[in-house]
Amino acid sequence: MHEEEAAAHGLRCVYQRIDLDRLGLTAEALPDLLAAAERTGFAGVNVTHPCKQAVMPLLTDLSDEARAIGSVNTVVFAGGRRAGYNTDWSGFRQSVRDRLPDAGLGRVVQLGAGGAGAASAYAMLDLGVRELIVVDTVHERASSLANRFAAACPGRVRAERDVSAAMPGAEGLIHATPTGMSGHPGLPLPASLLRRDLWVADVVYFPLETELLRAARQLGCRTLDGAGMAVSQAAEAFRLFTGLSADAARMRGVFESFDASTSPGRDR
Repeated sequence: MHEEEAAAHGLRCVYQRIDLDRLGLTAEALPDLLAAAERTGFAGVNVTHPCKQAVMPLLTDLSDEARAIGSVNTVVFAGGRRAGYNTDWSGFRQSVRDRLPDAGLGRVVQLGAGGAGAASAYAMLDLGVRELIVVDTVHERASSLANRFAAACPGRVRAERDVSAAMPGAEGLIHATPTGMSGHPGLPLPASLLRRDLWVADVVYFPLETELLRAARQLGCRTLDGAGMAVSQAAEAFRLFTGLSADAARMRGVFESFDASTSPGRDR
């Protein structure tokens, strides 16, 4: 998406993937990788799971949103400084606005309290959700996320240990864990907890049709896949890297053509 959008602006862009799994590395390699990218002359880097929180101590500046969310997905190198931003939250917010404009925002349950979950929670609170219940396999992580936003949004966000206790009365469900990604198959909650009157949003975008979304659609739920968030966060990151406004619709076209030809599970 970045390379094609740059070409549309008359620029040449090289966007290179640094895959920790393929390199046999962990997040402990971040200091060296970040320094190498900076010294090589890259304008910046995008950061994904599992490095969105680990990268923060390595930066000189943080945007207000990144500091509030506690997660960074975009780093810009300029003038010897490393500025961290979070474009995931605005990407998720825009996706909900575009694809689920009338989504009920009374009670929403979110699965996952990591980097992506922090961003989607921030977005939902910004959209006006009245009660956000966060559930994570590590309850302390859910509690930490809820406490982080409680001061600014008193009474609107809390953590819950048991997803079955959180779901009654919910209007929406957000999935923000790695479950459903290629290599992490499965459902993040018992299928019996899904109901036809729920809207269901997934931040996973490879594959676009996760097992969760497939099960929800079979019940008749309104669903939101991860494409909108992926494209909108990339468009904002492009602006931060280049100073130019990206055409999100053009970037979505590139994303969809790429996904149709290469994403595992797309046609399942």
